Amino acid sequence: MRKQSYSSGTVWEEMAGYSRAVRVGDRILVAGTTATGPDGLVGGDDPAAQMDFIVDKIGHAIEQLGGRLEDVVRTRVFISDLAHWEAVARAHGKRFGHIRPVNTLVEARLVGAEYLVEVEAEAIIGAGGA
Repeated sequence: MRKQSYSSGTVWEEMAGYSRAVRVGDRILVAGTTATGPDGLVGGDDPAAQMDFIVDKIGHAIEQLGGRLEDVVRTRVFISDLAHWEAVARAHGKRFGHIRPVNTLVEARLVGAEYLVEVEAEAIIGAGGA
């Protein structure tokens, strides 16, 4: 089976030797993704805004490898402060409510105090139907 990789161009990908997303067969695995845009942090101190940007970034990575956001079957959400769980969960629900992937949300120490949310995702091409 051939492996395809996608890089979003963040400095960490090259430094740490990883890809934003990898496709193997009909599976796409997306690395832990933060609200980092070309000009730095997106969403400021708003965890829901960070989550929205992250989902867009994940969706773009999946599309670059031939999938769609609707193909996501699992998300893992890491938050830096448990007080943000509801805002992040609601933002997840807004974007994934019609997709309904399995999900885990945990509190974790993220790299960088400005990052309130980090998300991993897994997609299976065609899982989202026609």
